[in-house]
Parts: sequence; structure tokens; C-alpha cells
Amino acid sequence: MDSILEMLSLYRSQVLLGLILFSLLLFLLFLIQEYRVSKLKKKYKTLLVGNDGKNLEEILFKNIDMIDSMKLKIKGLDEKSDLLNEKVKSSIQKVGMIRYNAFDDMGSDLSFSVALLDENDTGLVISNLYGRNESIGYGKPVINGESEYKLSIEEIQAIDRAKRKALYMEDKVRRATR
Repeated sequence: MDSILEMLSLYRSQVLLGLILFSLLLFLLFLIQEYRVSKLKKKYKTLLVGNDGKNLEEILFKNIDMIDSMKLKIKGLDEKSDLLNEKVKSSIQKVGMIRYNAFDDMGSDLSFSVALLDENDTGLVISNLYGRNESIGYGKPVINGESEYKLSIEEIQAIDRAKRKALYMEDKVRRATR
């Protein structure tokens, strides 16, 4: 133990100098860290309070409220869209027309049949027979592509054209959305 004390007394000035240098190094590291922390505090304060006086918390809550109101609006729009889709199903979507010469003694195709159908091939077929002295028009209801009344060949063709045009348009839409 005496040897350790003798060594300390010999090297006391050197140990003291080492401790002072070590303390100065620690103080310098403290100053560097303090500088970094103050920069972070300044950034944090700017983030929370902002340059324009608004703080981050207010902005976040405002955005959350806006998102909630947008969700409600979107829900309302979805409901309206569903309602419109249901209405569209029963609207006229398929139209087919055929012109023909109803009487052999007539010179051109002035008679016609028009099929007006919805998504389920329900609607009506309207025919007009043109003659020299008179023109006769009539309509027949169509349910699921068929009528309870006897259909003429031209009326059947008009219904088929309406169905084919609808299929053609559906195919065209499918190709465009690929």
C-alpha cells in the first residue's frame, strides 16, 4: 500500500493534470451535446407551434375532423350511387330498330319496328306500318325478351338487334377497361 502512495505522490502532478484534461474533455463534450439539444428543442418548438402560430396538434385534429366528414360524404355518395344504379337497371338501355316494306306495292322501307328494353330485356316494341292511304302504329309490352302478344318477324328482329347491340357495347366496355 505504501508503494502505491509513493507512486501517487511522485505522479501526483501528472495525475492531477490528467484529471484536469479529462474534465476539460468532458466539459467540451457537454457543450457539444448542449448545442445539439438546443437545436433539437428549437426544431421541436417550431414543429409544435409553427411559424404561422398554428401548432401541430391543432392541425392534426383539424385533419382528423376533415377525414371523418369526408368519410360521411363518401358514405352518402355510395348510397346515392347504389340508388342510381338500381334506377338505371330499369331505364331504357337497349334499342333496336328495323325498317322494312310492310306492303309489296310500296316503293321504300317506310314501316319500322323499334324495341326499347331495359337491362332485363323488359320494355316495349313499337311498330308502325306505312301504307299508301294510312299509317298504323301500335305497341306491345316485352317482358324478359318475350311478349304475351304475337310478335311479327320484324318485331322479333328489332328485339334481337337491341340485345345484340347491348352485348356489343358491353364487350366494347370490357375491352376498354382491360
